[in-house]
Amino acid sequence: MNVVILGSPGVGKGTYANFLSEKYNTPRISTGDLFREAIRDETELGKKIKDYVSRGDLVPDEITIELVKERLERDDCKNGFFLDGFPRTVVQAEALEKFKKIDKVLNFVASDRVVLSRLGGRRTCRECGAIYHIKEIPPKVEGICDFCGGKLYQRSDETPQAIKNRLKVYREKTKPVLDYFRKRGLLVDIDAKYPFEEIDKVIFQCEKHLQGWV
Repeated sequence: MNVVILGSPGVGKGTYANFLSEKYNTPRISTGDLFREAIRDETELGKKIKDYVSRGDLVPDEITIELVKERLERDDCKNGFFLDGFPRTVVQAEALEKFKKIDKVLNFVASDRVVLSRLGGRRTCRECGAIYHIKEIPPKVEGICDFCGGKLYQRSDETPQAIKNRLKVYREKTKPVLDYFRKRGLLVDIDAKYPFEEIDKVIFQCEKHLQGWV
């Protein structure tokens, strides 16, 4: 089954996508991971992506589409995938459906207050990219990654002002994508207001809509 995961920045869609990926043994493809890999490798494309991400802006369609198309063509996606963070524009949605059939779109929803709390407390490992939260998912040792020992930091796009800008950009650019998939009968809303320790309530909603598909 080919599933798209949507939701505003900080809603927790990456965490939910990871749970679903492990449960159904289906790869989670994150555009955020693809972007960070390109930035880390300091490719020409990565340098361009870094400029957009640091401002909290969306990466241009043509760059994102190119990265995603190449990734979905790999062998591990032949039997399905959970696509996290793409598409974010109608242009991207139309491009996606030209090279992959989409079976279901899960749209995770939470209030701005919840999003600001989650993103403001998020910390990322500089080495492996693992994500923590100072309250909900703290590392065993403050400031140090549990997995590789790398240093944790707050990304430039997770400061309060950048978060507000990201939410504004999301509403302006990405909301039409929800309308696009809703009209096609593919989109379902998932209530993601619950804290991490109640993640089973969120996953249960997802499973109801994936029954008979995955």
